Amino acid sequence: MSFSHHDLDALAAILRDAARAEILPRFRRLAPGQIRAKSGPLDLVTDADEAAEAAITAALARRFPGALVVGEEGAGRDPTLLARLAAAPLAFVVDPVDGTANFAAGLPLFGCMAAAIVEGAVVAAAIHDPIGDDVALALRGAGAWLRGADGAAQPLRVAAPAPVAAMAGTVSWRYLPQPLQARVCGNLPRLAAAWDYRCAAHEYRLLAAGACHFVLFNRLLPWDHAPGWLLHQEAGGFSAQFDGTAYRPGVTAGGLICAPDRDAFEALRAAILEP
Repeated sequence: MSFSHHDLDALAAILRDAARAEILPRFRRLAPGQIRAKSGPLDLVTDADEAAEAAITAALARRFPGALVVGEEGAGRDPTLLARLAAAPLAFVVDPVDGTANFAAGLPLFGCMAAAIVEGAVVAAAIHDPIGDDVALALRGAGAWLRGADGAAQPLRVAAPAPVAAMAGTVSWRYLPQPLQARVCGNLPRLAAAWDYRCAAHEYRLLAAGACHFVLFNRLLPWDHAPGWLLHQEAGGFSAQFDGTAYRPGVTAGGLICAPDRDAFEALRAAILEP
Protein backbone atom coordinates (compact mmCIF):
# COMPACT_ATOMS: atom_id res chain seq x y z
CA MET A 1 0.00 0.00 0.00
CA SER A 2 1.33 3.44 -0.94
CA PHE A 3 0.83 6.66 1.00
CA SER A 4 0.68 9.80 -1.14
CA HIS A 5 1.22 13.53 -0.68
CA HIS A 6 -2.56 13.86 -0.83
CA ASP A 7 -2.92 11.34 1.99
CA LEU A 8 -0.34 13.23 4.04
CA ASP A 9 -2.21 16.49 3.51
CA ALA A 10 -5.34 14.79 4.80
CA LEU A 11 -3.49 13.54 7.88
CA ALA A 12 -2.15 17.03 8.61
CA ALA A 13 -5.64 18.52 8.26
CA ILE A 14 -7.07 15.95 10.68
CA LEU A 15 -4.50 16.90 13.33
CA ARG A 16 -5.08 20.62 12.79
CA ASP A 17 -8.85 20.26 13.03
CA ALA A 18 -8.58 18.29 16.27
CA ALA A 19 -6.20 20.85 17.74
CA ARG A 20 -8.58 23.69 16.92
CA ALA A 21 -11.69 21.91 18.15
CA GLU A 22 -10.46 19.95 21.18
CA ILE A 23 -7.01 21.11 22.32
CA LEU A 24 -6.74 24.89 22.06
CA PRO A 25 -10.15 25.63 23.63
CA ARG A 26 -8.97 23.74 26.74
CA PHE A 27 -5.49 25.28 26.94
CA ARG A 28 -5.09 27.15 30.26
CA ARG A 29 -8.76 26.42 30.97
CA LEU A 30 -8.50 22.96 32.55
CA ALA A 31 -10.21 22.43 35.88
CA PRO A 32 -8.34 20.26 38.43
CA GLY A 33 -10.61 17.29 37.71
CA GLN A 34 -9.72 17.46 34.01
CA ILE A 35 -6.07 16.55 34.71
CA ARG A 36 -5.34 13.03 35.93
CA ALA A 37 -2.27 10.89 36.66
CA LYS A 38 -1.94 7.55 34.85
CA SER A 39 1.08 5.43 35.80
CA GLY A 40 2.55 8.08 38.12
CA PRO A 41 2.90 11.81 38.81
CA LEU A 42 5.02 12.35 35.66
CA ASP A 43 2.48 10.59 33.43
CA LEU A 44 -0.59 12.78 32.97
CA VAL A 45 -3.70 12.73 30.83
CA THR A 46 -6.22 15.53 30.37
CA ASP A 47 -9.66 15.89 28.87
CA ALA A 48 -7.93 17.47 25.86
CA ASP A 49 -5.84 14.33 25.23
CA GLU A 50 -8.88 12.08 25.32
CA ALA A 51 -11.18 14.33 23.26
CA ALA A 52 -8.53 15.03 20.62
CA GLU A 53 -7.65 11.34 20.26
CA ALA A 54 -11.31 10.44 19.85
CA ALA A 55 -11.72 13.12 17.16
CA ILE A 56 -8.55 12.06 15.32
CA THR A 57 -9.46 8.36 15.48
CA ALA A 58 -12.93 9.02 14.08
CA ALA A 59 -11.56 11.23 11.29
CA LEU A 60 -8.93 8.66 10.32
CA ALA A 61 -11.58 5.95 10.18
CA ARG A 62 -13.59 8.06 7.76
CA ARG A 63 -10.63 9.00 5.55
CA PHE A 64 -8.80 5.65 5.69
CA PRO A 65 -11.44 2.94 6.23
CA GLY A 66 -10.08 -0.24 7.79
CA ALA A 67 -6.83 1.31 9.01
CA LEU A 68 -5.63 0.39 12.49
CA VAL A 69 -5.38 3.42 14.78
CA VAL A 70 -3.08 3.12 17.80
CA GLY A 71 -3.48 6.18 20.00
CA GLU A 72 -1.64 6.75 23.24
CA GLU A 73 -4.81 6.67 25.32
CA GLY A 74 -6.42 3.85 23.34
CA ALA A 75 -3.33 1.68 23.73
CA GLY A 76 -3.48 2.29 27.46
CA ARG A 77 -6.97 0.81 27.50
CA ASP A 78 -6.15 -2.00 25.06
CA PRO A 79 -2.45 -3.03 25.08
CA THR A 80 -3.09 -5.60 22.31
CA LEU A 81 -3.19 -2.74 19.79
CA LEU A 82 0.61 -2.48 19.87
CA ALA A 83 1.00 -6.14 18.97
CA ARG A 84 -1.08 -5.61 15.82
CA LEU A 85 1.04 -2.73 14.57
CA ALA A 86 3.73 -4.63 12.66
CA ALA A 87 1.37 -6.70 10.49
CA ALA A 88 -1.28 -4.09 9.71
CA PRO A 89 -1.57 -3.15 6.00
CA LEU A 90 -2.07 0.46 7.14
CA ALA A 91 -1.85 1.79 10.67
CA PHE A 92 -1.58 5.15 12.35
CA VAL A 93 0.09 5.92 15.66
CA VAL A 94 -1.29 9.05 17.28
CA ASP A 95 -0.15 11.23 20.16
CA PRO A 96 -2.99 13.73 20.53
CA VAL A 97 -1.16 16.00 22.99
CA ASP A 98 2.54 15.31 23.20
CA GLY A 99 3.94 17.26 26.14
CA THR A 100 0.86 16.80 28.31
CA ALA A 101 2.71 17.95 31.44
CA ASN A 102 3.56 21.22 29.70
CA PHE A 103 0.00 21.58 28.41
CA ALA A 104 -1.46 20.96 31.86
CA ALA A 105 0.92 23.52 33.35
CA GLY A 106 -0.12 26.16 30.83
CA LEU A 107 3.18 26.10 28.94
CA PRO A 108 2.80 26.62 25.16
CA LEU A 109 5.18 23.78 24.34
CA PHE A 110 3.15 20.80 23.17
CA GLY A 111 2.30 19.17 19.88
CA CYS A 112 -0.16 16.91 18.11
CA MET A 113 1.46 14.18 16.04
CA ALA A 114 0.86 11.06 14.03
CA ALA A 115 2.68 8.66 11.73
CA ALA A 116 1.40 6.31 9.03
CA ILE A 117 2.84 2.79 9.13
CA VAL A 118 2.49 0.34 6.23
CA GLU A 119 3.29 -3.30 7.08
CA GLY A 120 5.61 -2.23 9.90
CA ALA A 121 7.42 0.56 8.01
CA VAL A 122 6.95 4.23 8.88
CA VAL A 123 5.97 5.96 5.63
CA ALA A 124 4.60 9.37 6.62
CA ALA A 125 4.67 11.75 9.57
CA ALA A 126 3.01 14.94 10.72
CA ILE A 127 3.89 16.99 13.82
CA HIS A 128 1.51 19.90 14.30
CA ASP A 129 2.20 22.84 16.63
CA PRO A 130 -1.24 24.13 17.68
CA ILE A 131 0.22 27.39 19.02
CA GLY A 132 2.20 28.27 15.90
CA ASP A 133 -0.41 26.64 13.64
CA ASP A 134 2.24 25.05 11.45
CA VAL A 135 3.08 21.43 10.75
CA ALA A 136 6.31 19.53 10.11
CA LEU A 137 5.77 16.84 7.49
CA ALA A 138 7.73 13.92 6.07
CA LEU A 139 7.02 11.34 3.40
CA ARG A 140 9.27 8.32 3.00
CA GLY A 141 11.65 8.95 0.11
CA ALA A 142 10.29 12.46 -0.54
CA GLY A 143 11.97 14.56 2.16
CA ALA A 144 10.78 16.64 5.09
CA TRP A 145 9.38 20.15 5.17
CA LEU A 146 7.63 22.68 7.39
CA ARG A 147 4.29 24.05 6.21
CA GLY A 148 3.20 27.35 7.72
CA ALA A 149 -0.30 28.49 8.54
CA ASP A 150 -0.33 30.32 5.18
CA GLY A 151 0.43 27.10 3.31
CA ALA A 152 3.98 28.08 2.38
CA ALA A 153 6.50 25.24 2.74
CA GLN A 154 10.21 25.22 3.45
CA PRO A 155 12.50 22.19 3.43
CA LEU A 156 13.91 20.79 6.67
CA ARG A 157 17.55 19.78 6.98
CA VAL A 158 19.53 18.48 9.94
CA ALA A 159 22.50 20.38 11.37
CA ALA A 160 25.98 19.82 9.99
CA PRO A 161 28.16 17.37 11.93
CA ALA A 162 30.42 18.82 14.61
CA PRO A 163 32.83 17.60 17.29
CA VAL A 164 31.07 16.19 20.36
CA ALA A 165 32.18 19.13 22.50
CA ALA A 166 30.44 21.49 20.06
CA MET A 167 27.18 19.53 19.78
CA ALA A 168 23.97 20.56 21.58
CA GLY A 169 20.77 18.61 21.87
CA THR A 170 18.10 17.09 24.07
CA VAL A 171 18.58 14.23 26.50
CA SER A 172 15.51 12.62 28.04
CA TRP A 173 17.20 10.91 30.97
CA ARG A 174 14.15 10.48 33.23
CA TYR A 175 13.28 6.98 31.99
CA LEU A 176 16.84 5.61 31.84
CA PRO A 177 17.47 2.71 34.22
CA GLN A 178 20.17 2.91 36.86
CA PRO A 179 23.15 2.90 36.73
CA LEU A 180 22.88 4.14 33.11
CA GLN A 181 20.91 7.21 34.21
CA ALA A 182 23.65 8.35 36.57
CA ARG A 183 26.32 7.71 33.95
CA VAL A 184 24.50 9.66 31.25
CA CYS A 185 23.83 12.62 33.51
CA GLY A 186 27.47 12.60 34.60
CA ASN A 187 28.61 12.62 30.97
CA LEU A 188 26.55 15.62 29.85
CA PRO A 189 29.41 18.10 30.45
CA ARG A 190 31.19 16.39 27.53
CA LEU A 191 28.65 18.14 25.26
CA ALA A 192 28.24 21.81 24.42
CA ALA A 193 24.71 21.80 25.88
CA ALA A 194 21.85 19.46 26.72
CA TRP A 195 18.25 20.04 27.74
CA ASP A 196 14.83 18.36 27.92
CA TYR A 197 11.63 20.12 26.82
CA ARG A 198 9.38 17.28 28.06
CA CYS A 199 7.97 17.31 24.53
CA ALA A 200 9.30 14.99 21.83
CA ALA A 201 7.20 16.78 19.21
CA HIS A 202 9.14 20.02 19.54
CA GLU A 203 12.46 18.30 20.13
CA TYR A 204 12.15 16.37 16.87
CA ARG A 205 11.05 19.52 15.03
CA LEU A 206 14.12 21.39 16.26
CA LEU A 207 16.31 18.45 15.28
CA ALA A 208 14.93 18.19 11.75
CA ALA A 209 15.27 21.95 11.26
CA GLY A 210 18.95 21.89 12.20
CA ALA A 211 18.38 23.92 15.38
CA CYS A 212 20.10 21.25 17.49
CA HIS A 213 22.45 18.37 16.67
CA PHE A 214 20.93 15.37 18.40
CA VAL A 215 18.24 13.86 20.59
CA LEU A 216 18.48 10.93 22.99
CA PHE A 217 15.49 8.97 24.27
CA ASN A 218 15.07 5.71 26.18
CA ARG A 219 11.34 4.89 26.36
CA LEU A 220 10.29 4.35 22.75
CA LEU A 221 6.51 4.28 22.61
CA PRO A 222 5.68 4.50 18.89
CA TRP A 223 3.29 7.46 19.09
CA ASP A 224 6.11 9.46 20.73
CA HIS A 225 8.85 8.57 18.25
CA ALA A 226 7.70 7.16 14.91
CA PRO A 227 6.66 10.61 13.59
CA GLY A 228 9.85 12.37 14.69
CA TRP A 229 12.11 9.51 13.65
CA LEU A 230 10.86 9.70 10.05
CA LEU A 231 11.02 13.50 10.06
CA HIS A 232 14.68 13.30 11.10
CA GLN A 233 15.47 10.56 8.58
CA GLU A 234 13.93 12.50 5.70
CA ALA A 235 15.75 15.66 6.82
CA GLY A 236 19.03 13.82 6.21
CA GLY A 237 19.90 12.47 9.65
CA PHE A 238 21.11 9.11 10.94
CA SER A 239 19.66 7.31 13.94
CA ALA A 240 19.95 3.98 15.71
CA GLN A 241 19.23 2.38 19.04
CA PHE A 242 21.86 2.36 21.76
CA ASP A 243 23.26 -0.95 20.50
CA GLY A 244 23.48 0.32 16.91
CA THR A 245 20.45 -1.56 15.56
CA ALA A 246 17.89 0.21 13.39
CA TYR A 247 14.79 1.75 14.97
CA ARG A 248 11.49 -0.08 14.43
CA PRO A 249 8.13 1.32 15.59
CA GLY A 250 7.14 -1.90 17.36
CA VAL A 251 10.17 -1.80 19.68
CA THR A 252 9.57 0.14 22.90
CA ALA A 253 12.92 -0.26 24.69
CA GLY A 254 16.61 -0.07 23.87
CA GLY A 255 17.05 3.69 23.57
CA LEU A 256 17.46 5.89 20.51
CA ILE A 257 20.04 8.46 19.42
CA CYS A 258 19.37 10.67 16.40
CA ALA A 259 22.38 12.52 15.01
CA PRO A 260 23.51 14.35 11.85
CA ASP A 261 25.28 11.30 10.41
CA ARG A 262 26.66 7.88 11.36
CA ASP A 263 30.03 9.22 12.56
CA ALA A 264 28.29 11.75 14.80
CA PHE A 265 26.06 8.98 16.15
CA GLU A 266 29.08 6.85 17.08
CA ALA A 267 30.84 9.80 18.72
CA LEU A 268 27.75 10.75 20.69
CA ARG A 269 27.07 7.19 21.77
CA ALA A 270 30.59 6.91 23.15
CA ALA A 271 30.53 10.30 24.83
CA ILE A 272 27.12 9.95 26.46
CA LEU A 273 26.73 6.25 27.20
CA GLU A 274 30.24 5.00 27.97
CA PRO A 275 32.06 5.54 31.28
